[in-house]
Amino acid sequence: MTYETLLTQLEGGVMTVTLNRPDKLNAFSTTMSRELIDFFQRVNGMDEVRAIVVTGAGRAFCAGADISGGTAAFQVWNDGNKPQKREASDSITLAIFNCLKPIVAAINGAAVGVGITMCLPMDIRMMSSNARIGFVFNKRGMAMEAGSCWFLPRLVGMQQAQEWVMTAELFGADEALKGGLVRSVHAPEELLPAAQALAAKFAASTSSAVAAAVNRRLMWSMWGAQDPLDAVTLDLQCVGHLAAGADAQEGIKSFFEKRAPDFPLKPSKDMPPFGPWPQPTGGTR
Repeated sequence: MTYETLLTQLEGGVMTVTLNRPDKLNAFSTTMSRELIDFFQRVNGMDEVRAIVVTGAGRAFCAGADISGGTAAFQVWNDGNKPQKREASDSITLAIFNCLKPIVAAINGAAVGVGITMCLPMDIRMMSSNARIGFVFNKRGMAMEAGSCWFLPRLVGMQQAQEWVMTAELFGADEALKGGLVRSVHAPEELLPAAQALAAKFAASTSSAVAAAVNRRLMWSMWGAQDPLDAVTLDLQCVGHLAAGADAQEGIKSFFEKRAPDFPLKPSKDMPPFGPWPQPTGGTR
């Protein structure tokens, strides 16, 4: 996978994606947006990838939108003249949200604006003790982007979300940890190895890749459900479908035979024919 603004490296089922514009503090550009969307769509069909780690090259994670060209940088997603399409092909957030693989953000440095909002639909956020985060939209005269008005209050609560957005101040790892935005804080040199080690646990062959993909999407898609009946209805359908499949049979057989399972199903072709997961060409069923 060759990109202009991204580096990718696959090892042991873990794909490490590095935002690679270190001379610009990995500022988010139109090219980076397009390439990240392409990556997160394409990786759904790559069964050799079981988990993803996202980090930044150099001393920043992502310093926000590249505003060197003026306010046009804020129009990566929409020019404001029409509603934004609700498709992964138009949004880095939805591409990440619809991904079938667990995603760990290794926030190694400054993560500001879209640099932090792109991390919100990732499953785990880990942070360097030297990193700084900022929801600085009010200081730029801009609206919250990338669906962060939906994700942030759900992750940290409305009160904390309002404080961070309304003050528009940068804050460090201790505050991010206390506010529940990140899972853990690490010394700079220990962050990426720790993130990759956690992702390696997600990528273990003792877990069904299809079950992992279904369960990731179930939790994200049901997060906003108004009634638990919606979740019960969908998860019972998933249970019935997976129970009749080869992975569940292998899981039970390997348990009684006291051996490691060898799951045959692949997310690229064996996802249930219903539910909130992407089709191979993008979008959702």
